[in-house]
Amino acid sequence: VQLVESGGGLVQPGGSLRLSCAASGFTFDNYAIGWFRQAPGKAREGVACILLGTDSTWYGYSVKGRFTISADNAKNTVYLQMNNLKPEDSAVYSCGLDLSGYGGSAYWCLQQNSKRPSWGQGTQVTVSL
Repeated sequence: VQLVESGGGLVQPGGSLRLSCAASGFTFDNYAIGWFRQAPGKAREGVACILLGTDSTWYGYSVKGRFTISADNAKNTVYLQMNNLKPEDSAVYSCGLDLSGYGGSAYWCLQQNSKRPSWGQGTQVTVSL
């Protein structure tokens, strides 16, 4: 299994970025996958997750209404569209996959508990003037 993130960078407050997670090595269906972020000195938190092959999504409270997660089955890619970015959104964003098939999107984002997790290397997002 391989997850490769891209799309991070430096953006001004109020700006937008789209992150991509190119996935390979597993069937792109019926697994929970999502975006997680970790800022210096803080614990990793679930940002947005989706259950592949369904419309089931979950968003963290701080990003609801600003971020949108989507999946392109033809490209085996998960996206995170981030709008109206704030300085507190600055963090390393990682793509995480729950290969256990046990929980849904909310469970994976909230619990981050899986017997078969897979993580990408992460991409830095910095929101600053």
